[in-house]
Amino acid sequence: MNVHLHWFLPTGGDGRTLVDRHAYTDGGIKRSRITPVSGVRAPDIEYLAQIAKAAEQLGFEAVLTPTGTWCEDAWLTTVALAQHTERLKFLVAFRPGVISPVLAAQMAATYQRITRGRLLLNVVTGGDSTEQRRFGDHLDHDRRYARTDEFLSVVRGVWAGKPYDFDGEHYRVEGGLTALPPDPLPEIFFGGSSAAAGPVAARHSDVYLTWGEPPSAVKEKIDWIRGLAEAEGRTVRFGIRLHTISRDSSKEAWATADRLLDDLDPETVAAAQQALGKSESVGQQRMLALHGGSRDKLEIAPNLWAGVGLVRGGAGTALVGSHAEVADRIEEYHALGVEHFVLSGYPHLEEAYWFGEGVIPDLAARGLLPTVPASPLLGVPAANGRPASAPGGAPLLVAGGR
Repeated sequence: MNVHLHWFLPTGGDGRTLVDRHAYTDGGIKRSRITPVSGVRAPDIEYLAQIAKAAEQLGFEAVLTPTGTWCEDAWLTTVALAQHTERLKFLVAFRPGVISPVLAAQMAATYQRITRGRLLLNVVTGGDSTEQRRFGDHLDHDRRYARTDEFLSVVRGVWAGKPYDFDGEHYRVEGGLTALPPDPLPEIFFGGSSAAAGPVAARHSDVYLTWGEPPSAVKEKIDWIRGLAEAEGRTVRFGIRLHTISRDSSKEAWATADRLLDDLDPETVAAAQQALGKSESVGQQRMLALHGGSRDKLEIAPNLWAGVGLVRGGAGTALVGSHAEVADRIEEYHALGVEHFVLSGYPHLEEAYWFGEGVIPDLAARGLLPTVPASPLLGVPAANGRPASAPGGAPLLVAGGR
């Protein structure tokens, strides 16, 4: 079982700080309690294309594109970026409650043909009622998962290429059809830590995705979902969502983490924790419990740092350490059964290079990746006659990450 590496597209903006570009109060409308953020990079297509091209060059298989009020639309953004890349896949996040399942199946089929099979789907049921109501969704937490269950039944049903009928609580479909089914069928990534989420994951997901908890907690989740899937006669693979701070030495990596932490004033952390604490997401509550809003003892497991979650919703932990230490942790999760690693870092362009040039070769040397991605500059002489990657040659990274 090889490791599959994926990166992240910051379609809500990027920068050199953990402070979210969006407000945490009043449903994200007022911004008076948020510290002004400098050095923010707008998520324009040119910058996102830089990240996508870097991910492809460095050997990442796919990039995750988020969904939500503060993000550019994931479907439109990624199909545009597909024109700037050749092999990179796109893990498109979307909410099933705001789109027809038959239309979603049709969109996926069209996407696969346009990109020649580079679509993966990340189904986000939603754990924040305020956010859901913005999109016209007024169901409570558990009913949202029940609707997702029906939604994915319809999607898979109409992908069969023949008329499909469905009569459920949330959807009634008569003769639903995707005239030209997607080829290949997009893999479905799905996350959720609640009792309502588990059975849906077991019935429909190809990859169950968890946020970055300590290995012992991740093993409990894997055992839980694996048992539910076996009862359904299915096999589910597993993935994890983490940030990374990987450097040539452990000291450098932790210094970077400390700098990110120093950027956070108490008021910003308090505002973020207040807002995140209202989330109905069980996974979000588990993230908050890792640090309790405190800056003390943020290394909750070896090389696993919970500082990101002080101000960021969703994935709140980072692998921090030398390239070898980060590779050790990935190998540890992999031994538990984690196959897909969806990673990110601040800023996303530079951190892609730190990880890609530092950790990916180490993982390949351990036999966890099929090959070491070759640099396009390998063997190209610089003006002084030395290889471009050698000391004195042209730099591999010019955006400040090294």
